[in-house]
Amino acid sequence: MNRSSFSECHVDEVPLIVKPFVCIFGYGIAALGYLYCLIVHLTSRIVYINREYLENFPNHIICFWHRYVFIYFATFLRHHSHVWMQHPVWFMKPSHVFLRLIGVRKVILGSTGHSGREAADQLVAYLRQGYSTAIMPDGPHGPPFVMKKGALYISIQSHVPIIPLRFKCSRAWQIRHWDERLWPLPFSKITIEYGSPVQITDDNLEQAAEIIAHAL
Repeated sequence: MNRSSFSECHVDEVPLIVKPFVCIFGYGIAALGYLYCLIVHLTSRIVYINREYLENFPNHIICFWHRYVFIYFATFLRHHSHVWMQHPVWFMKPSHVFLRLIGVRKVILGSTGHSGREAADQLVAYLRQGYSTAIMPDGPHGPPFVMKKGALYISIQSHVPIIPLRFKCSRAWQIRHWDERLWPLPFSKITIEYGSPVQITDDNLEQAAEIIAHAL
């Protein structure tokens, strides 16, 4: 297997000889990431605005921009009845392990160009059973802050509303990345604002997309 093909190798298809190294990489990075998020969580002041929206809709699809993924994980360290879709390539192994550490019930492997349609169908089936999920609508490769329609179609098919999240963090390091990602620092003030739940239908698709993008 050449370097190019290995870079696109799925996590469950890596050659047997490198599986131990992928596992060490995945579990090691995930453990360090969890420890850091725990430190940020315990040392920061976290403020929740309109949290009742989440409580009133326990079966939901959380949406937030890819820029805030690290802030999200630093604030939400425990998940209940969550199922997530994830990019299946091997270097995403730390993310897959991390999600299990924070209580995500199942990680579905699939994304655009990598069995994404099949993975979305599986996610819809879980949402119909009462599970929740989180989706970054401008990921995984951007462009940043441009909403793709995948989350909207998943909401239509599952009949589960989308709840947009907006974040503010007083102390964060910006990473040079396509999404202008923010890395939260300890002793921050982190504010999470829940937007009004939006039920997507075939009739309000375009309007709902604008409402959610504005809320984000």
